Amino acid sequence: MKNQILLVIFAVSFQVAAQQNTISGVVTDADNVPLPGANVLVKETSKGTQTDFDGQYSLTAYQGQTLVFSYIGFKTKEVKIGFSKTINVQLEEDVQMLQEVVTIGYGVQTRRTSAPSATQIKRQKQKAYHRSISQALQGKVAGVQVGAANTIKIRGNVSIKAGEEPLFIVDGTPIRKQNNAVIAQLDPSSIDKMNVYKGAKARKLFGSSAKHGCIVITTKKGNYQIQNDENYTEITENQFEHVSLSPLSTFSIDVDKASYSNIRRMINNGQQIPVDAVKVEEMINYFNYSYPQPTEHPFSINTEVVRTPWNKDTQLVRIGLQGKTYQNEELPASNLTFLIDVSGSMGSANKLPLLKSAFKLLVNQLREKDKVSIVVYAGAAGVVLKPTRGNKKMEIIKALENLYSGGSTAGGAGIELAYKLASKNFIKNGNNRVILATDGDFNVGPSSDKAMVDLIEEKRKSGVFLSVLGFGMGNYKDSKMEKLADKGNGNHAYIDTMQEAQKVFGQEFGGTLYTIAKDVKIQVEFNPAAVSGYRLIGYENRMLADEDFIDDTKDAGELGSGHTVTALYEVIPVGVESPFLKPVHDLKYSNTETVGSKNELFTVRFRYKKPDGDTSTEITKTVENSIDEISSDFSFAASVALFGLHLRKSQFTNHSGLEDVIRLAEQGLEKDEQGYRAEFIRLVKSYSNSL
Repeated sequence: MKNQILLVIFAVSFQVAAQQNTISGVVTDADNVPLPGANVLVKETSKGTQTDFDGQYSLTAYQGQTLVFSYIGFKTKEVKIGFSKTINVQLEEDVQMLQEVVTIGYGVQTRRTSAPSATQIKRQKQKAYHRSISQALQGKVAGVQVGAANTIKIRGNVSIKAGEEPLFIVDGTPIRKQNNAVIAQLDPSSIDKMNVYKGAKARKLFGSSAKHGCIVITTKKGNYQIQNDENYTEITENQFEHVSLSPLSTFSIDVDKASYSNIRRMINNGQQIPVDAVKVEEMINYFNYSYPQPTEHPFSINTEVVRTPWNKDTQLVRIGLQGKTYQNEELPASNLTFLIDVSGSMGSANKLPLLKSAFKLLVNQLREKDKVSIVVYAGAAGVVLKPTRGNKKMEIIKALENLYSGGSTAGGAGIELAYKLASKNFIKNGNNRVILATDGDFNVGPSSDKAMVDLIEEKRKSGVFLSVLGFGMGNYKDSKMEKLADKGNGNHAYIDTMQEAQKVFGQEFGGTLYTIAKDVKIQVEFNPAAVSGYRLIGYENRMLADEDFIDDTKDAGELGSGHTVTALYEVIPVGVESPFLKPVHDLKYSNTETVGSKNELFTVRFRYKKPDGDTSTEITKTVENSIDEISSDFSFAASVALFGLHLRKSQFTNHSGLEDVIRLAEQGLEKDEQGYRAEFIRLVKSYSNSL
């Protein structure tokens, strides 16, 4: 009996000892400031967790096991689990560890030294004031770490997530977080001193905006202002042309939509909008219109002529194309190569972190027959994912999650490697495409706009198409992105939010990735008996010489599945005097006799090639000289065009105002299932209220 009782007691004791408990607590530093992102591991197991922003953690473990607490800049601490389910830990700064500096960009070698004296520490801090941002911060404050490309991180590698960047204050002025990348590139010689505040102290001194820490910088001049390093191609606005002298208007289609989402970002952030950032055709083509599906060719052709809503003396012409829409399952097998910029300039939350989330939307739509490869580039280029079937989504997503930013930007090397990989895995009659995601800030190897264009023009001969996705702000290189997409048989989008990512990779998945017609050109011949002058609204960067229209060696734009393209002309009828159409002498040596009746307004011709073809097909349509009632769709397109003209400070707004933009847009709200048109109206009102 006695032995049985002892056996029961032993069994109960063993069960209690072996019982798994939830252990929780708080990890702090010596000043009781919480340490977010600290690692808490169960010793000799793979089980572990990290502390949240308040330094709190929770995990399950057995009594008797040991918890290991570690944090960058602090000594590791081990605690054995007893009867208590709450274990609070205070970590001690590791001065010796803080001397292990790794700043490759400035040639500082990694080395371990003995703990320095107080006098040495003081001297090192004084010298640090006049070094780069990275060297000034590294080792100065526990928990502050700097990557190889001047990216400042508070609380170590794992603590900075999307939306958790520190607050910068430069010369007393708080800096918008989207400009953190610009601040990180401050000239080291311009800095007088720098202070770093963390945790509760930062929140107490600077409020909730400093909840992830605060870096206070004082420059030597004391009057620092953000210098926007974004770059846009200069645009010279199209003028009115005399039909008697130049009856032909020739241009390439443009399915890019980057300008609108970029402008939306600027308005929402209260920024000034550079005139050259406004591409009216990309604003118009951001929206879908109710054109019918094609029956014979890859796209349908649609025209409409109305009285110009902002000028009663002119007419507004709309020419619209509707690409054939294919469902995802109808698309051919895809060979996709993600070419991702992981350089130091991509460290901001609206760059690489947003990029990862956006690409997951694309990955989730891939099929088993699709293949994905991932190439990354910073100071050099490398393959991080070999061709992987689309049904292995977790493997692809894991490769994306493992990407971190740091280093310079060897864009040319990345492009070379991506096209090489795409060509090696080329799928005949399939969708072969490189998807470049970057802020366009190339600075190693071939990096000028011309050098990159020459490289892309050579690579497009492989039959691999290109999609260019822009991310970020402050140093966004729109000029380079547009040229790459234009010369690489591709399209260009700017992703500023997950909403925009959903539009690009979700609702417009086929159009973004699958080309149904390439080298699409439009040539309009106006009838001098009916039209005295005309002006193409937008497309300044897409104009072609008239003789390029029938030259099949000349490159032009691509049309994707489901894409719509809209072009607007403002037309001056014969007999109407206009200040925009100056008189010219009659030609002495040329016969300017008009052939044809006034019943025809213009004839429009289209040329296109099949995605794998070299010879163009031509389509012709003649439009009668009659005025229609403006449709809901046309009213909205006109409102977007007029807003673009106002943003460009155009001379052709004819005393109209933003209230006219809103009125036209409200007349075009008939079909707005996704709410993009209503968003446009809110955007115009927001811009108007800011003036």
